[in-house]
Amino acid sequence: MLTLENLFVLMVLASIGAWIWHNHGLREKALERVKQHCAKLDLELLDDAVALKRVGFVRDAKGKKRLARIYNFEFTVTGEQRHPGVVTQFGAHTMLIELAPYPFEINTPPKATNVVEMQQWRQQHDRWHP
Repeated sequence: MLTLENLFVLMVLASIGAWIWHNHGLREKALERVKQHCAKLDLELLDDAVALKRVGFVRDAKGKKRLARIYNFEFTVTGEQRHPGVVTQFGAHTMLIELAPYPFEINTPPKATNVVEMQQWRQQHDRWHP
């Protein structure tokens, strides 16, 4: 026979299971957003994972405190060093993705050979002082 106490325990277990299932879906959305962000910046997401750091209240863009999930992840630029990152989510919406400072190369074009320095040009074309 199903008693009221047994029904209550089943409801609590079902609620916990639903909460875990919902959190897994939110973690997958956070992982997808981090992958997109890393791909856009030409970074490599390490371990292909995000890990829940904490659940707590965080101020949103309007300054209002809302319940947020904060996930940690690691990325690399060169494949040699790991750098930490954090993604903050309000439900399924990503608020912020923060990356720790990391080294990057600035690709400057090679100096053109047909460029003449101004000082050199003045010396060659100075009419008044030979």
